[in-house]
Order: sequence, then C-alpha cells, then structure tokens
Amino acid sequence: MTSLRDLSLALRSGELSPVEHVRDVLDRLAADDHAAVVTLDAERALATAEERAAELAGHEWRGPLHGVAVGVKDLFDVVGLPTRAGSAVLADAPAATTEGPVVARLREAGAVIVGKLATHEFAYGPTGDVSATGSARNPRDPTRITGGSSSGSAAAVAAGHLPLALGTDTGASVRTPAALCGVVGLKPEYGTLSADGVFPLAETLDTVGILAADVHSASVAWDVLSRPDGTGGGIQPPGIRGAHVGVLVDDYWQAADPVLAEAVRESVRLLEKAGAEVFEIRTPFIGELAAAYAEIVGAEAYATHRDWLATRRADYQPETVERLEMVADRPAHAYVAAQRTRKRLTAEFRAAVSDMDVLVSATTRLRATPIGERKVDGVPVRSALLALTSPFNLTRWPSVSVPAPVAAGELPAGVQITGVRLEERGILRVAGALERD
Repeated sequence: MTSLRDLSLALRSGELSPVEHVRDVLDRLAADDHAAVVTLDAERALATAEERAAELAGHEWRGPLHGVAVGVKDLFDVVGLPTRAGSAVLADAPAATTEGPVVARLREAGAVIVGKLATHEFAYGPTGDVSATGSARNPRDPTRITGGSSSGSAAAVAAGHLPLALGTDTGASVRTPAALCGVVGLKPEYGTLSADGVFPLAETLDTVGILAADVHSASVAWDVLSRPDGTGGGIQPPGIRGAHVGVLVDDYWQAADPVLAEAVRESVRLLEKAGAEVFEIRTPFIGELAAAYAEIVGAEAYATHRDWLATRRADYQPETVERLEMVADRPAHAYVAAQRTRKRLTAEFRAAVSDMDVLVSATTRLRATPIGERKVDGVPVRSALLALTSPFNLTRWPSVSVPAPVAAGELPAGVQITGVRLEERGILRVAGALERD
C-alpha cells in the first residue's frame, strides 16, 4: 500500500510529478479487478494534476495532499460525474453540478479527485457485495467480501491503488471494510465533517469518514479536512503513557473469530507496555442500545426510498428491497421510542465510561466472509459486521479501526479504538501505538 508520507515528500521534492502520479493511479484503477471502481474522471484529473505541477514549479505548495490522487465513494457529489449510489435506480442520474464541503476542501488542499468508488447499494449494508456494479472483492482474497458499505474505497486503498479515499459510516461503513481489507478507517464524531452533498442513508447517523493505508495518512487527511486552515501538520507521535484504556468485556463485545479475540488481547498488551492504564468495562445496557440502531436506520432509509420503491422497485437489488420492505409498516412511535432510548442510554454509557480516554474492542465479530454468504458457522454475517461498530454511531463518538498483526497469509483483523475523553487526533495517536512496521 502507498504511504502518503512518502508520496507527499516525493511530489514536493520533484522526484515524482503530480502528472506521473495521477496517470499511474488512473492506469491502476482502470485495470482494477476488485470491482472497486465505478467511474474514472481521467481527463479532468490529468488537467488538475497539470495545474498542481505548475504550482509546484512556481514554489506554491498547498500541503501534504498537493497533487495526491484521491478517490471518493459513489455517494459523494463530484462536479461533472453522476452519483449513482451503487443502484440502477440512479442509472440515469445527471452529472452533479455542485459538490459538498468535504470534496471542496480536498480540492482546496491540492488533492486530485480521480473518480468514484463502489458502494453497497445506497450504503444499506455492511457486506459490500450488493450493488448494481457487482460484488466488490477483497484484495487479500477475491472470493471474499470487502465489507461495506464503503467497499470500493477500502479495496482501492488495500490494493495499493490510492493512499487515501473518502467513505461514509452510518453504522459500520468505514470501519468494517477497513478491518476486513487491512487498512485504517476513521469515523469522526458525528457532524464534524459536513455530509452536505452526500446521498443519505440515515441522516441522524451518517458520518463522512476516511480510509487510508496507515494511521499517519489518516491523521494527515483528518487534519486537512477538519479545519479550514488544516495543513496536515502537528500530528502527535504515539505517546499514550497514563492514558485510561477501557476494555469492553461483556459477552456482547466478544468476537466470534478467535483470531480477532487474540488481536484485541495483543493490542491491550501493547497499550499497557506503552504505559496505558487498562480497565475492564461492563455495559449491561448495550443490547438495548444496539437494538435502537436498526429501528432508526430502517425508518430513515425507508423515508428516503418510499416513493422509488413504489415506482422503481425492479431497479433495486433484491436484498435491498427485502430490507426496506421489512420496515415499511413500522409505526412512527417505534422510531420515536428508539431515538429516546438512544438518548437515554448514550447518557448511561457515557457515565459508565467517564473515566476512560478510549475504549478498545474488535471492529467486527468475523473477518472477511465468502461473497454472498449470510451465515458462517452459524453466525449471521450482517450483524457480525455491524454489532461492534454501530453503538458508536448511536453515541456519535469518534472511532477508528486499525489493522492488528496476523500471521502471514491470514485474513486481516481490525481493532477498534473509540474516543470517550479523546477526540479524533487522540484516538489516532492511540491507534498509532498499535501499528507495526
């Protein structure tokens, strides 16, 4: 995978030109065989790369994303490209004429947007294998899922095509594909990055996120995107001495895959060795809180798709139709009750962990499963990929999935670091302490 640090240094020094870099990325994406790519914007990307090269020749440098090729999930509006959200429902969508603040900020920072990357249809699924563009395939094992819904973003980064990509995370959709593909996935605190110009799944949960090859790359991207004057600098080294680390020990938080359970134990050992103080945390309310997630997402997603389901039902993927129609007759009071439960139990959760800086768990209960399989060894796949991440969309706390060490040839494993008293930079600093060269 490409290191943003090395790439940025090469571009700034002139060792590599933005045009050479972008052309190489476009060639790689055009030849991609993981169904990660939806649309390439080659002509516009090369023209932008020429502009970035001219700026460098004139000693103008916009920061560490200057001339860097970036891909975005096909939920983001990008001027000149249609937004199809992985669905034939939007097959005839016109090219976007506006784009949201996050895409605009990438451009201001000098990034070159090379195209759109695959998504699970309308982002409504954690597997990444339900889309009008086909099943995304995991670069570590093409017979297995990438995770979703930011399937193409994770696959493109894991395959080494891109150092950085944008995704969205409503319950799992950045962290789960990051974990399954072996990359870093950052879900910021809700609302910190604007979701304007992004097709919604569930507006009270949708969060714009970052997928990157390593923690430093994610940290640079976060610094650039989160502040109007962000330059990518000031990323703190992984110093965590004295940090309070809560390990979630209820049965709910346990992984079904023993490799994932060991990854959590090893991560905790590494954090302790680095000077963190470790505490066991119990959350007896977690089942009730987690149950609110499906009610909220189902109601908000159905509200978006209700009219299209009546007129364009055949254009949806069958699994998406099934999931949407399951909630068609749910009463409004169930949604209101779920939102009230969310509010009440988020407060209880925060009280239970108020002395913690971060929480540690596996990102998922399973690693990448075979494409199309919905139950593995008796474990339901969708819930296994959502259960450990979705509570932190409900609480809105920042969370990052970082690859854990696994044996050579093993499928990737992800460990999740969630911030309680630490914000995004803080959890990235903790995640950095888990990275090994």
